[in-house]
Amino acid sequence: MTQDERRLYLLERLLAESAQYKGMEIPADREEQRRLLRSLMNVRPAMPVTEAFQKVQDEYLSERLAERGIVDAASLPAVPSNPRLAIWRGDITALKVDAIVNAANSRMEGCWQPCHACIDNCIHTFAGVQLRLRCHELMTAQGHEEPTGQAKLTPGYNLPAKYVLHTVGPIIDHPLTEQDCALLASCYLSCLKLAAQNSCRAVAFCCISTGVFRFPQDKAAELAVQTVKEFLNEPSSIERVVFNVFNPADERIYRGLLG
Repeated sequence: MTQDERRLYLLERLLAESAQYKGMEIPADREEQRRLLRSLMNVRPAMPVTEAFQKVQDEYLSERLAERGIVDAASLPAVPSNPRLAIWRGDITALKVDAIVNAANSRMEGCWQPCHACIDNCIHTFAGVQLRLRCHELMTAQGHEEPTGQAKLTPGYNLPAKYVLHTVGPIIDHPLTEQDCALLASCYLSCLKLAAQNSCRAVAFCCISTGVFRFPQDKAAELAVQTVKEFLNEPSSIERVVFNVFNPADERIYRGLLG
């Protein structure tokens, strides 16, 4: 199959499996097709797919990743102040590393808003539908929503990262408290501990809670750097941590903290 044929195959199968979308016309434009495919994946319930669907989806996502480009975390320059730390501004779903961190919600099944720009949506989109199913299985076994400050580990599936660490940060709709800060620090520490338990050598963190959860960016970065540095002072498998930022403002904050 060509990439166009794979995309049409996936669209046809996703539309056919839902009574709500069955019969919807597939647009002719490639970018509109991509947007529709992402939307359908975003709203698809956590349920198995056929081997044929998964094979085509995995081939499609592999080709999309090649088009977008892979960045090897090992090639990123260290910050001047610490050879074990790096700052990188870019798309975390393109980062080749042992584990990336996902800023999840307490349901832990990804973002359900079609084509939303949050990191949770992006990670689930490019990992494939297997990720939502695995998260659903973990949450069903747990029997309750994920508490703030803890973490879960899943495979990365079609991502270049081997694992995804899912953590729920504090939501700030009030003046910042010491408890909020402790919970955010716990997100970083829980992810690092879980990564070390799974023999990871390199971990890439997003800016947890600073988006729609509204944690102040300056304080969040300060807590992230402090927690990571303290963890790296103790023996573990973790040899490198990447602070992945998405906008220039966050990059300036981290470079101000790390030199």
